[in-house]
Amino acid sequence: AFRHIWLLSAYRADSHAAWADWLQRRVHGVHWHVRELPGRHFRWRIRGNPLSWLDELPRQTPDRILATSMVDLATLRGLHPRLAGVPVDYYFHENQFAYPVSPEQVRSVEPQIVQLYGALAADRLLFNSRFNRDSFLDGAADLLRRMPDATPDRVPERLSARSVICPVPVQPLPAAPEKDDALILWNHRWEYDKAPDLFADAMIGLARAGYRFRLALLGARPRTPPEALRRLRTALPERIIADGRVADAAYRELLGRAGIVVSTAAHEFQGLAMLEAASAGAIPLVPDALCYPEQYPGAYRYPAGDVDALQTRLAGWLSGDRPPPVDVSPWLEPAVAPAWQRMMRGDDVESVL
Repeated sequence: AFRHIWLLSAYRADSHAAWADWLQRRVHGVHWHVRELPGRHFRWRIRGNPLSWLDELPRQTPDRILATSMVDLATLRGLHPRLAGVPVDYYFHENQFAYPVSPEQVRSVEPQIVQLYGALAADRLLFNSRFNRDSFLDGAADLLRRMPDATPDRVPERLSARSVICPVPVQPLPAAPEKDDALILWNHRWEYDKAPDLFADAMIGLARAGYRFRLALLGARPRTPPEALRRLRTALPERIIADGRVADAAYRELLGRAGIVVSTAAHEFQGLAMLEAASAGAIPLVPDALCYPEQYPGAYRYPAGDVDALQTRLAGWLSGDRPPPVDVSPWLEPAVAPAWQRMMRGDDVESVL
């Protein structure tokens, strides 16, 4: 019999959307009832989704609910008592304890409280990396330590006991027939949490030092080009072979051709863009932080935030002293998809990684 599962995603941004669409396409034996809200107005979205859905939920009570951690699950269940006995998986694509705050934002405890209450109201917690799980549990413990009194005992331990690591399945991409070892790829958003200024500093420094390379500058960017992108366009225009969001076929071709892919991220819970590029044979260079130590051996990591170390490592790689491609198969769809299929059947599942 088909299972009726509500998929509740309160913030349909790029990677959230890719995950939700993949589930509907590839997890079979399920009637999906999907409710999503656009990925904008973050603070309203994380607190207001139970109001947005107050009269929008299907009349038929589901067999299971899969809600993202942007969903105010505790409030939603309180407003709809018929959901009290429905098993809920609460999926953490990110967590607000480890999410960096931009210079224009004020840190608020409210998004963290929403996710903590949601976790307590859920039957099973799903995380896309150990870093995501551990930073959430550590953040929850710190928040509870700051409560002035009347604090419950062993909350992180209780949440840990029902936590499972199950990443977003990454579609492997083929390598191009001919790799361009001197093509350096950036395939991230051009926003503060990806620290593009560090990348720009390293690229301009390499060029001044006389190293030959080309750049593919992909990824979403705001309408007003960020300073890092303006600097690269001004300093290295002849080296840039791609600049902007490109069609899927062109994106796959560039990832398959790239010799090196770089991250300077200050926030990364799974690093889908890096895993995609690494699956196509690009050699990844990543900060020694966040989710990356789970995925890449030490030869592929540099001290986080250290532009000199990043530039030195790239100089060595461009000179021919580079490690081989990384096996990222544990994070790819063939390894991960069966666990999602079993979980949506209601089975108990061990962590994939």
